[in-house]
Amino acid sequence: MKPYHKIHTVFKRNPRTNYKTLLEGYYYSPVFEYLADNHWLFTEKINGFNTRITFNGVSIVIAGRTNKDQLPEKTITALNDLFQPKLKEFKKLFKDGVCLYGETYGAKTTKGSGNYRSDQGFVLFDILIGQWWLKHVNILDVSKQLNIDIAPIIGEGTLSDMVEMARKGFNSTWGDFQAEGIVARPEIRLQGAGGKRIITKIKCKDFPKEPA
Repeated sequence: MKPYHKIHTVFKRNPRTNYKTLLEGYYYSPVFEYLADNHWLFTEKINGFNTRITFNGVSIVIAGRTNKDQLPEKTITALNDLFQPKLKEFKKLFKDGVCLYGETYGAKTTKGSGNYRSDQGFVLFDILIGQWWLKHVNILDVSKQLNIDIAPIIGEGTLSDMVEMARKGFNSTWGDFQAEGIVARPEIRLQGAGGKRIITKIKCKDFPKEPA
C-alpha cells in the first residue's frame, strides 16, 4: 500500500523566519482559498508517528509511513499484539485487502505523546480500500468493529473557524493538555488536480502564546 500523502498547512510559511511562522491570509493552495468559506469537518491531530496497518487478504503487516521507515521493536510488538488477534475480523471486513492509516502514539513515541497514554497504541484516521478513501462515518464504523481508537471529530465550520480554534488553543480529547492541532476535510470529500485529496491542517504551536 502507498505511503500516506503529506497534509499541507492551510497557510504558506514565512521564508524570512526559516518557515517557522505562518503567512496568515496567504493560503498554501488556491483550492483552500476557494473552499475556505465552505463547510469543513475538523478532527484532532494526534502527536505520534505515521503508521500503516495493511491487510492483503491473508495476513496483517505493520509498517511505518514508508517502507524505508523502521518502527522500533517495542512498537511492532505492541501493534502486533493489538492487531494480529483481529485477523478474522479483517478477513470478514476486507476480503480484498485494506490499508489503515493512523498514528502510533503514547509513551516513548514522540515528545509529549506520553500525555495520551502510558503505553503505546494506534489511533486510526484514514482507510484506503483499493483507490477509495472511506468517509468518516465508515471509518468510525470500522473502528468500532475492530475496537480501535479513532481521531475524533472536534468541530466543524470554515477554515477561518479552524484557524481561530487553533489560535486560542484547546485541550485534547484525551485529557487536560493542549491538543497538537486540527486536520480539516471538506464535509463532502473532494479531490483536486491529479486526484489529490483536498485536506489541510493547522497546529496550535503555530500560534505561540504571549507570556502571562
